[in-house]
Amino acid sequence: MSSISAVPGATPNPSRPAIDHPSDKATRYGVLAVGAVGLLFAAFSVWRDVDVSGGQAHSILVYLLLAVALVIALGFEFVNGFHDTANAVATVIYTHSLIPNYAVVWSGFWNFLGVLTSTGAVAFGVISLLPVELILQVSSSAGFAMVFSLLIAAIIWNLGTWWFGLPASSSHTLIGSIIGVGVANAMLNGRNGTSGVDWDQAYSIGKALLISPIVGFVFSGLLLLVMRFVVRKPELYAEPKPGTTPPLWIRGLLIFTCTGVSFAHGSNDGQKGMGLIMLILIGTVPTTYALNRAVPDGFIPQFEQSSEAASKIIDAKASGYAITGDPRPVVVSFVRDKKLDDGVYPSLAALVRDISAQVKGYGTLANVPANRVNNTRNDMYLASEALRTLPKVQDNQLAGDDAKTLAKYKSSLDTSTKFIPTWVKIVVALALGLGTMIGWKRIVVTVGEKIGKTHLNYGQGASAELVAMATIAAADQYGLPVSTTHVLSSGVAGTMAANGSGVQMETIRNIVLAWVLTLPCAMLLSGCLYFVFSHIF
Repeated sequence: MSSISAVPGATPNPSRPAIDHPSDKATRYGVLAVGAVGLLFAAFSVWRDVDVSGGQAHSILVYLLLAVALVIALGFEFVNGFHDTANAVATVIYTHSLIPNYAVVWSGFWNFLGVLTSTGAVAFGVISLLPVELILQVSSSAGFAMVFSLLIAAIIWNLGTWWFGLPASSSHTLIGSIIGVGVANAMLNGRNGTSGVDWDQAYSIGKALLISPIVGFVFSGLLLLVMRFVVRKPELYAEPKPGTTPPLWIRGLLIFTCTGVSFAHGSNDGQKGMGLIMLILIGTVPTTYALNRAVPDGFIPQFEQSSEAASKIIDAKASGYAITGDPRPVVVSFVRDKKLDDGVYPSLAALVRDISAQVKGYGTLANVPANRVNNTRNDMYLASEALRTLPKVQDNQLAGDDAKTLAKYKSSLDTSTKFIPTWVKIVVALALGLGTMIGWKRIVVTVGEKIGKTHLNYGQGASAELVAMATIAAADQYGLPVSTTHVLSSGVAGTMAANGSGVQMETIRNIVLAWVLTLPCAMLLSGCLYFVFSHIF
């Protein structure tokens, strides 16, 4: 379905699949129509939610900013679709298991389902990288500057690497953009740039991004070797013949792995856009989206119990110390700097008591007054981040039962503030699915023709995709963003090495170069944009 007629530098290949046909008008108009319906659905959903909650934005300008920000966020997911998901369809296309048009539609559909069934853990794991003060001020000019900067920077880098056919990672790009915003925000506020990022969280995510390509390379190669030893069928390891489809059982295996990678990609990568869209919604119409008004009836009594149990533990730690004034600045400094001093526990205890009194006084989250919604949400988010930070502080010791009690309380806070409406999942799923069907060809050619020196065979395609599917699904369960691009392209390289086929070092160097440059370039782009937008807004 790509409108691209040729890819610069593609090597002639007699068994190359028919991927040079431009899309017809019906396809292009169909994609545009579905995209327009998705945007209208998003607009209607916001209007309905605002009407039901009785909330409203402060001005028409805020709604215009909301519309622009939503389009940019969905644009990021659209680009993510044709940039990353091309990896999922490369193997079925180059083994002639599915014709290109059917392959990208099939992959787009399973990306759509993957987004709809995702948990949201990855979304808020990425959001935790952002400076806590910006999250608490998301409805301010700094909040708008933050969202616009990191999204536009990520889109620019993704489009650039796509144009050159480089399988760079959208996850890597977005995380670099977030770090760039954090560093720029800290420097603009007179602090050291390193204080603007949660480096513990960045380390966890960076480790996942670093290890996942190694996992792809090593385990894909090992799986191919095991497969050759166990499944002794020569046709599985032979180059696909031009104009012929593989045997039915091989074809079924390859389509299954393509399906699994597409679904796993949707469930993992789709969440990044969801988290950013929630920040946009909270910043523009906090009375509607700052708190989860759909919590079950029994939630408030459970919240009060967990709050009381957590208060006792924190009060015991704060014994002998007292605070006067607002406790929030001390807690913000603790979350930002990761330094536990004598004022942290008494400040956190005061904050927890304040949250409990607010919730108990309102009776339910739906009854929180419009002029208090943002404050209540910020208090809950800040307390949750403080509880997430406590175990990371080296000199902090919490007994097992105490840690479980605080974890239960943190979970109840997250239920109140970290939620994703169904309509957000639907529009992100549409953007990612439609993106899969457009612009896929450049990355597909790189994966299918330019990584190995020989044509990708059935066994290599199945091995790479089985490992990619398992790796991404496992990362999703732990709330870690990994790169479909890195896992699958390194998996293909691993199978080429294991098979003795050899790899094209120029392509590998370009991929590694893109991997190395993505983080600093995304940081620089987003940091510069944040500086500009912070003055504009």
